[in-house]
Amino acid sequence: MRILLVEDDRSIASSVVEGLESSGFSVTHVATGAGALAAAEHDMVLLDLGLPDMDGRDVCRELRARTKAPIIMLTARSEEFDRVLGLELGADDYVTKPFSFRELVARIRAVARRTTTEPGAPAEDPAAPQSIAGLKIDRRTRRVFIDDQEVHLTAKEFDLLAFLAGDIGAVRTRTEILENVWDAHWYGPTKTVDAHVASLRKKLGGHEWIQAVRGVGFRLEPPE
Repeated sequence: MRILLVEDDRSIASSVVEGLESSGFSVTHVATGAGALAAAEHDMVLLDLGLPDMDGRDVCRELRARTKAPIIMLTARSEEFDRVLGLELGADDYVTKPFSFRELVARIRAVARRTTTEPGAPAEDPAAPQSIAGLKIDRRTRRVFIDDQEVHLTAKEFDLLAFLAGDIGAVRTRTEILENVWDAHWYGPTKTVDAHVASLRKKLGGHEWIQAVRGVGFRLEPPE
């Protein structure tokens, strides 16, 4: 994976580049917003918001307008407003400084799993409802139907169902589910996943829709 690192602090940039390259990533480093906007296309962008020449949020907006590459913000701004604003500008995730290298790599891999399409796979319309043996998931309107009867889900129940439905039959670990449906910053009990699965099963009308794989996680499969 080719990663563009936009970071003006040379000591941070040096350690991040060294660590990512030792983990198998190819990294290009630039220290300014202008450098980021002039850089060649990459598979992912790590964007510091505190840049010397431009507001990082403006850089994020410009990058999102010209590339589909995932953007992870690197920010010392931990306030919820700044994080939400960055995500609304097109960032896919954020990491608050100071961060551990293990956390950064986990975020990179989690975002890559969410956003990467398998080579050769046909392009899909993300707004098109997904139908699975009588179950219809409409991501645009965030509505779910079983045999044309609407099933009323909470926001997290919908996100959980949509995530499992992204790869029918694939087993998703509790950690993957927490990273993608909740937040990689989530430090609560993994039993949160089990509680939401139980509620979702009840609303879908059958335990069989979401199958547990002991010691691993859960998968979505149509009942036989």
